[in-house]
Amino acid sequence: MTRFSTNEKIQAVMRYKKGSDSLKTIAKSIYLHHSVFSNWIRQYEHHGEEAFKKGYTSYSVQIKLDVLNYMNEFGTSARETAAIFNIASHSTILSWQRSLELHGVDALQPKKKGRSSMKKESNKRKNQMLVEGSVEALHAEVERLQMENAYFKKVECLSSKQGKITKQDKAQVVYELRNGFSVKALLQLTDIPRSTYYYVVKTFSMPDRDAKLKNVIQAIYEEHEGRYGYRRIRDELVNRGYHVNHKKVQRLMKVLGLKCLVRMKKYRSYKGTIGKIAPNLLERNFHAEKPNEKWVTDITEFKLFGEKLYLSPILDLYNGEIITYTIGSRPVYSLVSTMLDKAFSRLTDEDKLLIHSDQGWHYQMKQYRHALEERGIKQSMSRKGNCYDNAVIENFFGIMKSEFLYLKEFESIAHFKQELSKYIDYYNNKRIKAKLKGLSPVQYRTQAQQVA
Repeated sequence: MTRFSTNEKIQAVMRYKKGSDSLKTIAKSIYLHHSVFSNWIRQYEHHGEEAFKKGYTSYSVQIKLDVLNYMNEFGTSARETAAIFNIASHSTILSWQRSLELHGVDALQPKKKGRSSMKKESNKRKNQMLVEGSVEALHAEVERLQMENAYFKKVECLSSKQGKITKQDKAQVVYELRNGFSVKALLQLTDIPRSTYYYVVKTFSMPDRDAKLKNVIQAIYEEHEGRYGYRRIRDELVNRGYHVNHKKVQRLMKVLGLKCLVRMKKYRSYKGTIGKIAPNLLERNFHAEKPNEKWVTDITEFKLFGEKLYLSPILDLYNGEIITYTIGSRPVYSLVSTMLDKAFSRLTDEDKLLIHSDQGWHYQMKQYRHALEERGIKQSMSRKGNCYDNAVIENFFGIMKSEFLYLKEFESIAHFKQELSKYIDYYNNKRIKAKLKGLSPVQYRTQAQQVA
């Protein structure tokens, strides 16, 4: 292969950087394989013109291991790794790799040439001076303890904020302490490869490619007051024109320390058979073809300021929209009857509705059954002790409690009711759902009606 001088390599790379010709065109014009020219470009990007200056370099066993570990850890090719570490030929790395696989670490030992250096003799004498109990040994021990104390203080601070400490975090701490202590000693303490440390340090000067996306994710999370997990945030990003994989959103949320809250159990209103039990007509078929075809209802309990509150909503299975709700300090029948009166105003003469509930005593009442019969509404009930038959409304209660009740602070019962009204409006009009194609319940219903 033709040998190229340093100036010839730089000129070829500059020609590519100007953008006048493609990589393959330039490589062909100087009778060079495009993969070799690609390596020149990578070397220049990492090291500038210094990458092409000739010189003899002797690599220690540790450096060779660091290079190979870096290649295995980050999945870079031999050519890319050679460019990062400014090694003249990627075949050198491949040779180290084969030697390590066939003969172990000893095969990476460089051959000794000439006499041992005066520096080694000086270090040997220095080590001999550090005998136990000497002043030098005490100074070295004090410095070691100071280094450990400084390092673990910073690591403890990081762990209290984000839990798990990564190699990147350790490298950041080493970088911050590098002026006070030996980098080599710090790397031994942190137990991270030297190559990993220098790779992380190089990224400090690089712009964060995900900075804009992180800001948008943070804004969505705060806008929805921590109610969105990574999947729903990903759907909202798509709505805003950001096409990104949900796994990346999950990873960035971990970096930002963002996570959704857990859910808790619901109030049970079953008190045995006190009236008539309706058959299970819904049979877990939670799909509805149009609005006002299938509604589900139930009652849940809150405990605030030493008092109990009971919420009774109706949910449309077509789009998950809350049709209406009532709230009271006691789970009396008027809680349900008032809810029905408000919900009936949504119906037209053409609607053929089925309302499903559990076997709570309110729904067994004669008044309740007559109210449905007068409007020609079919009544359906879950089987005894089977929560899955009414899973959709129970799922809503879990979401509402985790996103609203356990997330906000309230000044009084009146303030709670005021904020609840805002949340129901938010749930219907703004909170998106994956199964609704990334739309809110009202948006989904409105879009379907416009198409029809």
